[in-house]
Amino acid sequence: MYILESFFIAFSMYSKIPVPRVEWQEKNMKYAMCFFPAVGMVSGVFEVVSGMLLLRAGAGAFLFAVVMTLLPVLVTGGIHMDGFMDTLDALGSYGDREKKLAILKDPHTGAFAILGLCCYLLWSVAVWTEAEADMLPVIGCGYVISRALSGLSVVTFKAARDTGLASTFQAAAVRKRVRIVMIVLILMFSVLSLVLDEKMGAASVLAGLLSFLYYRSVCDRQFGGITGDLAGYFLQVCELAMLTCIVLAGRIL
Repeated sequence: MYILESFFIAFSMYSKIPVPRVEWQEKNMKYAMCFFPAVGMVSGVFEVVSGMLLLRAGAGAFLFAVVMTLLPVLVTGGIHMDGFMDTLDALGSYGDREKKLAILKDPHTGAFAILGLCCYLLWSVAVWTEAEADMLPVIGCGYVISRALSGLSVVTFKAARDTGLASTFQAAAVRKRVRIVMIVLILMFSVLSLVLDEKMGAASVLAGLLSFLYYRSVCDRQFGGITGDLAGYFLQVCELAMLTCIVLAGRIL
């Protein structure tokens, strides 16, 4: 029963998909992070199915791109984009570690967050206008890989502080087992991406791994560890990087 409750916790926390509400307890929090990639699977399926339907219906490139950009935000409710924006404000401050962590907790939105959001959405729409139907399955796999990488970071990286969302999931998780699940999912969907298309799959996996290394560097050097906002920042950067590299590989190679 607690496994099912872990599933509900993951979906209620990281998506807007209606699920039964359960009380967060030590037992049902242990494996909640294992189901985080399942939210990505749902996003990926929505993207693939919606994209195919739009293309078959003859939708224009701009309408297609806007819908595909907004769908993941609608599925997640923007929780990861919120972390992305908070992190941009913190990085843009060029303050010391404590000041950056304080900015992450500040509910106000700064100029760097607004500018970053606009650039992100513009770039996403621009890239999606170049996407084609055969790219969609590989892109869909990316939503699972990015969340598995994010989940891996939560149970592997040091926490920047003792409170907050990342610290809560770290403390509750059975780290070794969650880490194994994340690695297995990363390998499975990386292989699936390569089977679907060797060039686009390789570009997707490379983009995900490079994003992960960049994320690790930012966490260690700028913040002294991971936070929930930083995990959201990584997810948005990783998804956009994977999308960009898949489309470039499909168009150029």
